[in-house]
Amino acid sequence: MQLPSKFIDISMILDNETVTDPPVMRPNIEYKTGADNAEMVCEFFPGLKPEDLPDAKGWSWEKITLVTHNGTHLDAPYHFHPVDKNGKDMMTIDEVPLDWCFRPGVKLDFRKKPDGHVVTAAEVEEELTRIGHELQPFDIVLVNTRASECYGTDEYLTAGAGMGREATLYLTERGVRVTGIDAWGWDAPFSHTRKRWEETRDPSIIWEGHYAGIDVPYCHLEKLMHLEKLPANGFTVACFPCKIKGASAGWTRAVAMFD
Repeated sequence: MQLPSKFIDISMILDNETVTDPPVMRPNIEYKTGADNAEMVCEFFPGLKPEDLPDAKGWSWEKITLVTHNGTHLDAPYHFHPVDKNGKDMMTIDEVPLDWCFRPGVKLDFRKKPDGHVVTAAEVEEELTRIGHELQPFDIVLVNTRASECYGTDEYLTAGAGMGREATLYLTERGVRVTGIDAWGWDAPFSHTRKRWEETRDPSIIWEGHYAGIDVPYCHLEKLMHLEKLPANGFTVACFPCKIKGASAGWTRAVAMFD
């Protein structure tokens, strides 16, 4: 089998410094070096002393406190709601079919849309026409906003357009089961939606892209990176999530491959 010649890492790195989440859900990584752990290694082998080890160092490891939605991750349908519109239990991340997660990809470029813009079905169709792509069932559709340009700044949490209910259903009703976006969330940033809510008091605008998954269950990737390096189509996406029992999401090393 001939492998693709280009591999683009479209995942976000996890660290303690970069602001990619609100304070309530930021990760914490505690680093333990080989020197820190020398005594601990010796406890496994009675009589062993740290100086018996190479440079008096044991093994290094990290203790991490994470939310399943930290970093690049795949949301399971259970994240949106416990049951679908027919009352059937939604899939948790350990139940997501793996064949959904290794499929041809297509990129929709909405970087010129203003922050907080809610993408419509007509805009999705217009972008597909522009790039000359006929959507196929199980295509993995990635949405490029300006959010990733703000990575590493406080602006990241408020930047970029989001996908509305009708735009999401446009994709899922045509057989798409995995989507992705380079913003903090699939929907428009909460700061912009909050302003619309205060003006309209219309609950249907809250998390509308996510809640569209109640009608047609699907998964989406959030916090992608480097989508600007991808062609509009002709690439393959691999995005297998960590297998966490009963969880609403799983951390994912998403990669795009093409020639």
